Amino acid sequence: MRHASPTPAAHAEEDDFLVSVREGLRRHPKSIPPKYFYDAHGSRLFDLICTTPEYYPTRTETGILERHGAEMAEMIGKSCVLIELGSGSAVKTPLLLRHLNDDAVYVPIDICEPHLLHSTQRLQTMFPALQMQPLCADYHRLPTRVLKQHAKRRRVVFFPGSTIGNCTPADAVELLRHAAEVTGPSGALLIGVDCKKSPEILNAAYNDAAGHTAAFNLNLLTRMQRELGAQLDADGFAHHAFYNEGQGRIEMHLVSRSRQAVRLGKETFAFDAGETIHTENSYKYTAQEFRQLARAAGWQPETVWSDGDGWFNVHYLSAHPAMKSHLSVLPARRGRYSPVPS
Repeated sequence: MRHASPTPAAHAEEDDFLVSVREGLRRHPKSIPPKYFYDAHGSRLFDLICTTPEYYPTRTETGILERHGAEMAEMIGKSCVLIELGSGSAVKTPLLLRHLNDDAVYVPIDICEPHLLHSTQRLQTMFPALQMQPLCADYHRLPTRVLKQHAKRRRVVFFPGSTIGNCTPADAVELLRHAAEVTGPSGALLIGVDCKKSPEILNAAYNDAAGHTAAFNLNLLTRMQRELGAQLDADGFAHHAFYNEGQGRIEMHLVSRSRQAVRLGKETFAFDAGETIHTENSYKYTAQEFRQLARAAGWQPETVWSDGDGWFNVHYLSAHPAMKSHLSVLPARRGRYSPVPS
């Protein structure tokens, strides 16, 4: 689908990107949120990462969905409104959609409109009877009113891919609370969570031999040049990812190879050799740790499905009996969004 000019959401995303980069480079240590990895090229690179032998989360979660998708569909309700956060290429989604009834509704939400349109069109071909309503938005700030047309139906948030790990534990609780706002007191959440395991396995997963993760990380700099007019030497930075066992997380950084400067508009940001831009965290949780996190956000843990090695979990959470009163005191959210024509 062609657009004569960027959508309002595209303008908003560009503004947010500029503000986030400027504020992130002012910090000590410097950091930029990982959601800005996902322009069209970054999304394609992430798809390549998911095919590497080192990156186990995609194939492991896929195996869980293949084996237990029918059971999951029974639990969430086969005629539900399924709202997928950060849908991306939605390669695992058919493993759940195939078990839903034709009167179910699928609402994929993603920040990258071209990727969103392409994946929705592919899924609509696979499941022509299902109603699909793609939404281009930052799901962290999605106003609940955009889903009010489904107020009388059971809404279920589907959040595969262990993306919840990109949040700090405190931010993860906030995001889980937001998911509760989206579903309402009769809703449910089906979420993928990566588990703690040996540092060797984790470090390899984020440093694949093909170099796709490195390219994915470095693409952030290229995007800054292209979209924000940043003056920088992208080759003057290197990809660095490692498992911080004390924090229980993978950290990704862009490391300056030498003393240099990045210019953005009228501001100049100096870098020492070895100084980094912290671009991503990926927290890992035991099943018990994540259940505690879910309870803190007002969810009731129900069922956990895992692979044979215990590397990855898919959790089914239901609305806690007290969630209705809990939601009533949450502050209203404001955010920009754009319904995407299907």
